[in-house]
Order: sequence, then C-alpha cells, then structure tokens
Amino acid sequence: MTDQQNAPKRQWSSRSAFLMASIGAAVGLGNLWRFPFQAGENGGSAFVFVYLLCVLVVVYPAMMGELAVGRRKGLSAVGSTREMAKDAGRSPLWGIVGLVGVSASYFVLTIYAVIAGRILAYSLMAFTGAFATGGAGTESIIYAGPLQAVFWQTLFMGVTIAIVARGLHGGIERFTFLLMPAFFVLLVGLCAYALFTGAAGDAINYLFAPRFYEITPQVVLAAFGQAFFSVAVGGGVMLTYGAFLSKEEDIAGNGAIIAGSDTLVAIVAGLMIFPVVFAFGLDPAAGMGLIFSAMPASFATMPFGSMIGGAFFFLAFIAALTSSISMLLLASVVGEEQLKMGRRQSVFIFGAIAWAIGGASILVPHLSEWIDFFAGQVAMPVGGILVAVFAGWVAPRAVMRGELSGLSDFVFRLWRLIVRYVAPIGVSLVLVLGLKAHFGL
Repeated sequence: MTDQQNAPKRQWSSRSAFLMASIGAAVGLGNLWRFPFQAGENGGSAFVFVYLLCVLVVVYPAMMGELAVGRRKGLSAVGSTREMAKDAGRSPLWGIVGLVGVSASYFVLTIYAVIAGRILAYSLMAFTGAFATGGAGTESIIYAGPLQAVFWQTLFMGVTIAIVARGLHGGIERFTFLLMPAFFVLLVGLCAYALFTGAAGDAINYLFAPRFYEITPQVVLAAFGQAFFSVAVGGGVMLTYGAFLSKEEDIAGNGAIIAGSDTLVAIVAGLMIFPVVFAFGLDPAAGMGLIFSAMPASFATMPFGSMIGGAFFFLAFIAALTSSISMLLLASVVGEEQLKMGRRQSVFIFGAIAWAIGGASILVPHLSEWIDFFAGQVAMPVGGILVAVFAGWVAPRAVMRGELSGLSDFVFRLWRLIVRYVAPIGVSLVLVLGLKAHFGL
C-alpha cells in the first residue's frame, strides 16, 4: 500500500487549527492539577529544572517522531505504525506501538472524566458561593457522594462525546478555536491576580531559585513521569494528529510550539497557584488536596473569592475537555479503521465504554488507583519507549529524514541519536524506578 493511498481522508483545515487542537490535547489537568502538586511534593525548583530538561532532551524529540510517523502513513496510531513497519520489511506486529499508546490514553480518559466532573461541580460551587459559606450545605447537594460523582462524570463524558461526534472540523477544530483563547485569557488573568495579591516573591523563589542539591532519584522520576504525562508522548495523540497534518507543515517547528506552549502553561499554572499557597500558609506538598481542599478554603477568605474560585475551576474544566476530546478521538479512529465502524458509531461506543469504566471506578474501591497506575505509570512510559524505538530503529532513516526535512543534517543526526538511545534508556530507567517504588522493592 503506498503512502498516497494512505493519505488521510481528513486533514486539519489550517496550521492554526492543528496547533490549537494539539496544544489543547497536550494542555490538560496534567498542567493545572498534576504539575503544581508534583512540584510541591518534589522540591519546587529542583523538580522544575529536571522537568524542563526532560521536555527539551527527551519528550520533544519523541513527539517529532510520533508526528512524522503519523503524517507519513496517514492512518490511526495502530495503522500507521503497522504499515510503516511492513514498508520497512518488519513484522506488522509493530502495530502494537500504536495500540499501547491508544490504550494508555483511553484508560486515562476513564478516570480523567471523573476528576473533570468533580472540577466542573466545584466551579459551580464556587460561583454559587459555597466555598465562602463553608460549603457544607451546597456541597452535600452538588458533590457529596457517589451518585453526584456519577452525575458529573456523565455530564462531562456527554459533552466530550458530543464534540467528537461532530467530526474533526465541525467538532474538535471549532471547539478548540473557541476554548483555547478563553483558556489562555483566564490563565493569564488568574496568574496576574495571584502574583499581585499573593506571595509572589516566595512563589518565584520556590519555583526558580537554583537548588540543585535537592535533585534526587525520586525528583528525577517524578519530573520525567510528569513530562510524558503532560505532553502526552507515548499516548498515541501525536501519532493520530500527525495523520491529519499537511505535507507542507514543518514538524520540528510545530512540535516546538506545542511542547513549548504546554511547558509554558505548566509554569504559569505554578505561578498562579503557589502565590496563593504561600500567602495563605498552605502546604505546597499537599498533593491532590491542594486543588480540592486547600485552594477552595483559600477562595473562601480572599476578595472576590467566589468569582476567582469559579474562574479557576472553569479554567481547569476547559483544560480537561480539550484533552478528553483528543483521547476519545484516538480510540474512535481505531474503531473506524480496524473495526470498520461508522464514525459516529465508533465515537458513541467507545465513549459509552469509557463512561461505564469511569462510573465503575467511582463505585468500586481502589479501581481508579489501579487504572491510574496501569495507564499513567506503566502503559504511558512503555508507549514512550516503544515510540522512540520505532522512530529510531524501525522507521526507515530516509523516510524520517524526508518527514523532518526542516532539520539540518547535524540536528537530524542528533535527533536520531536521542530517539535511538537517550529516550529509550531514560524512560526505561524511569519505568523501572517507578515500579520499584510502587511495589516497595
């Protein structure tokens, strides 16, 4: 099968549409929720330094590989990796590279929707003044038990399914064009408010003052894991989005904008949250409680707390939605291509299954923890390793050179060195250390 026959039936309508959708896919709760509490639990600036280094040296090169493979074959994440392997004279079983990534993202979606539903409920609680009045009465009605959690998770998944069902142009492009500018306006506004009214100096010192002596194996592990989780490398997103990318687009330049925007959002999110944390004497290492307990408590006592709190959680809702639509799209494209489903049929079936698993995770003790461990700490790093190995060792060198024609010969050789050796070895170490820490070995 030729690459011309494999050309995608759907393409992004413009470069800006691709960038908006890709940035929206990368920017999510990993930036607004996970990055601040990971930084708080791992020493602030030490974590930030390793995180930035990982994005530059490992994640960005791996992303370029995903986009290049996806664009070359123009199929789903599974189809592109399988067909390129066949073209290179390798086993079609290399399609497992795409399958692992899509599976990781899909299972993340199941519990992502639960967290996003809670965020949406908290936004309503903030706007209605629940935090300012202590939250007890309103919270018991809006979000206080499994039935309420299922309701909000259902609402979030319903919105996600409705957007993806409208297609690439009428759904994902249209909504990311509307949501991403609103996201950036809210983010900058809330960050400016926090810096002017909170403990800006303490936050800046905490996030950026050099403290290299605090870099430990645990900090490195957390930073690598966060970088891959945040930019969605190894999750099949860029393999799929690359399939809709025009041949005229510069992958290296566009990839730099995506990775740079995602990283910038994470840093700005830290500058939005930590001035409040230090101004109100909160614990920066409070973990998930930083978002769902400590921050709401601070909104209750600050000027315009209801408005600020509502805007904060609505910002997080937008970030969650732009990521969730990409996760569902990955699975639905595989359903269309591999299972021969209709587009909308595939969206509704995979959306319904994700909703059912997410609902079960609310009702079944520890299920969400198991899913999070499998998807985020096992499947996603394995996907990152496989993508790097595939791009560096399986994909023909001439093909990748053609797709990355914007790179000089020296930079291309450096990129190939990274995806062949640095990325697989680095991510493998992160995976092994993570498993050892999880099982107490």
